[in-house]
Amino acid sequence: MTAATRTPDQQLAVDLAIEAGRLLVDLRSSGPTGRELGDIGDRRANTLLLERLAAARPDDAVLSEESADDLARVDADRVWIIDPVDGTREYGLGDRPDWAVHVALWERAGDPALSRLTAAAVGLPALGVVSGVDDDEVYAAPVGNGGVDGGGLLPPRTGSRPRIVLSASRPPRFADAVAEAVGGDLVPLGSAGAKTAAVVRGEADAYIHAGGQYQWDSAAPAGVALARGFVAVRIDGTPLEYNVSDTYLPDLVVCRADLADAILGAIADEGAANR
Repeated sequence: MTAATRTPDQQLAVDLAIEAGRLLVDLRSSGPTGRELGDIGDRRANTLLLERLAAARPDDAVLSEESADDLARVDADRVWIIDPVDGTREYGLGDRPDWAVHVALWERAGDPALSRLTAAAVGLPALGVVSGVDDDEVYAAPVGNGGVDGGGLLPPRTGSRPRIVLSASRPPRFADAVAEAVGGDLVPLGSAGAKTAAVVRGEADAYIHAGGQYQWDSAAPAGVALARGFVAVRIDGTPLEYNVSDTYLPDLVVCRADLADAILGAIADEGAANR
């Protein structure tokens, strides 16, 4: 798939990630810092996304990290799942690129097993980049005062060993076993969206997480990864399920397809999927 073949929903997801990202970059250079900046950014980006979705897709439901969950969405056929700022702490620090804007659309199918994410975008506003479901990365804007120079999430590779990104504050217990299984190196990085983007962009080879997440943390990243041919599953290898009543979706593996068996096997051997 290329930009020329995006559906209207897929284009909308990209456009929303761009617009929210620009708002957040501008806000980042306007004075507030730290937790205050994160709180303001969450609120303003959430308001923008909700207003744009209400105008463009008034009949669709929305699940957002920053809004009360209306469980009527569970019976809806189309649900947008958004995280206005994924990686609020990194966003508030001011000099970090590893935070993201998540926009995804889940659609119901006649066969429940076929219900899936049909549109997704992960914006990396500090880098001026949006990754969608196609292979054409969108350069949303030049890096401004609220951006970060450098163009990447990670330093350039210095060897051929696979890089496995993970949370710095909540690394999985099985992380060392996974690294050993694939002969790779563990690299801490912020934001589920940024970590998935690092894999999709070729800066890393896998992302592992078991420290707790919610549907809005992984919907857009998983949607982008799956559409581009990467593996995105629970740590026990089962599919990620969205638009269910319980928003808690605590674990995730995103990786190159050729690494999936080794990674999931190492996790299973550690018994982590049952803990």
